[in-house]
Amino acid sequence: MDTVSRREFLATSTLILSARSYSRILGANDRIQIGQIGCGHRAVGHRQMLKMSAETDSNFDLRSVCDLWSVNRDRAADDAQRLFGHRPRTFQYSEEMLADRDLDAVMIATGDHQHAKILAEVVRAGKDCYCEKPMANTLDDARLAREAVVASKQVVQMGSQWLSCPYQHEVREIIRSGKLGKIVAISQSWNYNGPRWHVPKDENVAAIRERDTDWKRWLLGRPARPFDPRVYFEFRIFKDFSGGITDQWYSHGSGLAHFYLDTFVPDDTVSNGGIFAWHDVRENPDTFQSVSTFAKNEVLYTYSTTFGNAYGDHTIIRGTRGTLYSPGGEGSPQWWFLAEPRSLWGSNVVFDLRATKAKPEPVLPAGKTEVPPVKQDDNLKAHTDNWLACMRSRKTPNGSIETGFAHSAAVIMATRSYREGKKMYWDRRREEILDHAPPSDPSA
Repeated sequence: MDTVSRREFLATSTLILSARSYSRILGANDRIQIGQIGCGHRAVGHRQMLKMSAETDSNFDLRSVCDLWSVNRDRAADDAQRLFGHRPRTFQYSEEMLADRDLDAVMIATGDHQHAKILAEVVRAGKDCYCEKPMANTLDDARLAREAVVASKQVVQMGSQWLSCPYQHEVREIIRSGKLGKIVAISQSWNYNGPRWHVPKDENVAAIRERDTDWKRWLLGRPARPFDPRVYFEFRIFKDFSGGITDQWYSHGSGLAHFYLDTFVPDDTVSNGGIFAWHDVRENPDTFQSVSTFAKNEVLYTYSTTFGNAYGDHTIIRGTRGTLYSPGGEGSPQWWFLAEPRSLWGSNVVFDLRATKAKPEPVLPAGKTEVPPVKQDDNLKAHTDNWLACMRSRKTPNGSIETGFAHSAAVIMATRSYREGKKMYWDRRREEILDHAPPSDPSA
């Protein structure tokens, strides 16, 4: 079956697939049949998350795995057999796997540029979905995915796992309580010292042959180019397929900023940076910073990453009456609250708590008594727990399609600002990215 006929097959079979799948609305006691599309490094993490979630809800099977590269398919099937005791079915093409009427849900862990289109394909086939971030890195793809999910009856969880972290939920509740006063700024600095996403002697790059995959299918609408194993595995550092830092770490950072503020998408963003540390094959920056504003909230949001120095990771949320501070990088569960003891303007005292020195207090969810380390594993059990529970209840997961659309818009703004050297604006009424301030809404 060539690529064109596969598209025709998918188009003609979608209604049949959806009708069959809608008849399989999951109940509390149903055994969920899960498949994976994309069987590289992140898919390994997905399987580990499912294994941990089996401690809470073991009533599921990893039924099938799908990857364009034959080696990845076999590795995934072997690993699944080791973890779950049985070998899943293997497929090269997604539509072949999605034709399985007994398949209930799919986890997507493909290249950044492929997520949105495959997500749309999955939900149109009537399957629930867990989709890695970024959901999309073009606005057309973000709209495509959101429209498909909203038009479906499917439960979709974005792979922004920190949205299920109980420590991040505790941070948001403190902000909502007013304990910090008026929030004025959020800053994140998450760093690493090394040539992130580039492995000079990668065994996969050496092993893959074009005949063992489908290069045109992998490109999925991006500009045609000759087969390149380096691009295939290190897509994050090539600008046709990813923004690199923006698609990866900033998608988490901006998503958490939205989560803390209960507001989606900054009103404007300006970015800068470059390739300052690792002059290898990369096209995307290894050093990056962006500054954004949330106009309605009156909050300044700054984000930075360098791959040339790992010092000083932190997130700081500043309010007029206190500060929340995390001395860790992406998704760190360690948080501290520090009160502002005094506020002054000239000789006028706005407030004075009569404390000579404020003492930091750990931020701990109910039932927790010990301060956690500054780092936690990317494979957060709580996130797949939430997905499995929502598939049974049909409730909206923590990483909803709206959070996916929002972090995608933020990512695209930051990437475009860096590449075009312009400040980017979000037109909330039209949901468009502009390189000039949008016109005022007369109804506002």
